[in-house]
Amino acid sequence: MTQQRPTSFGSPGAQSAAAPALNVGFILTDNFTLSAFSLIVDQLRLAADEGDRSRPILARWQVMSSRSEPIRASCGVSVAPSGPLADPAAFHYIIVVGGLLHGGNQLDEESVAYLKRAARAGIPLVGVCTGSFVLARAGLMTGRRCCVSWYHYQDFLDEFPHHTPVADRLFVIDGDRITCAGGGGAADLATALVEKFLGRSVAQKSRHVLLLDRQRPGTESQPHPPIADLVADDRVRRALLLMEQHLADPLPIADIARRLHLSTRQLERLFQTIMGQRPAEFYRRLRLRYARFLLDTTGRSVTDIALEAGFSDCAHFSRQFKAQHGFTPSDARARVPGPATQSMAASRLFD
Repeated sequence: MTQQRPTSFGSPGAQSAAAPALNVGFILTDNFTLSAFSLIVDQLRLAADEGDRSRPILARWQVMSSRSEPIRASCGVSVAPSGPLADPAAFHYIIVVGGLLHGGNQLDEESVAYLKRAARAGIPLVGVCTGSFVLARAGLMTGRRCCVSWYHYQDFLDEFPHHTPVADRLFVIDGDRITCAGGGGAADLATALVEKFLGRSVAQKSRHVLLLDRQRPGTESQPHPPIADLVADDRVRRALLLMEQHLADPLPIADIARRLHLSTRQLERLFQTIMGQRPAEFYRRLRLRYARFLLDTTGRSVTDIALEAGFSDCAHFSRQFKAQHGFTPSDARARVPGPATQSMAASRLFD
């Protein structure tokens, strides 16, 4: 792939001599994830100034590196560092943005030593995407909970069997260590950091300019991993993928069978043998599991959730839900804290 022209971002001292309310240092690993970095840095940029003027006044950011050459993202775009590894005490947070896990060493020894020095100085360290692996390899996550993507959960367990990975949250704050699964969760973490230092209205302004929907607390669940990944039989796996892709508009089982070049009876026998259930029964349970996820993690009405999970009316959904879980959707909503309560609990972790 042709390498793009390196991109530089704002750095401390570039525009204003006054100390910023929020100062963040970035360390980008080789083959880092560009989206995770950009979702955070753009919220800092928009929060730092009025409108879209991008002056680093209220917030500043610096891409640091032990080397002067540009750092290549996994997508081929390169980012030029703003400067060398600076005094850790200058920053409120040092954020390590990871990326490809199996593409060789993510970070050089000098940068790892710098992170250890920052940890000794009590500077909060943030691992985003596979940045959590970088912190764990440096011995900086011992005794801490560590948030990882469900996609890399087993990779983390294999490499760090004595650590405690968390793969059902967007991000986790454990003292002066913050880890984030990456993806869209990086935007929610950035909002939380901006809100802590610059206030809720400034954080909301950044999200609105970026056309981002509601802020999710770190306690909100990651989207469920595909069940199909756990099934060896290719035909059943493909059937499960079709089901997961059509939760709101369920496909007839005969249509699924036809797409797989099977008869309905063949698909029924396969499911009974491998999954222990008929495909229609499994499909219904899959939709009810999705509905339970929405009840636990969103404030949407039961009627909206029923439709989102592919049920034609609320009464039918309630009957099916109670038959599977033993309690009604309204009872399920009462069993867990709502999004507002979760958000308040998450915000207290920054205090």
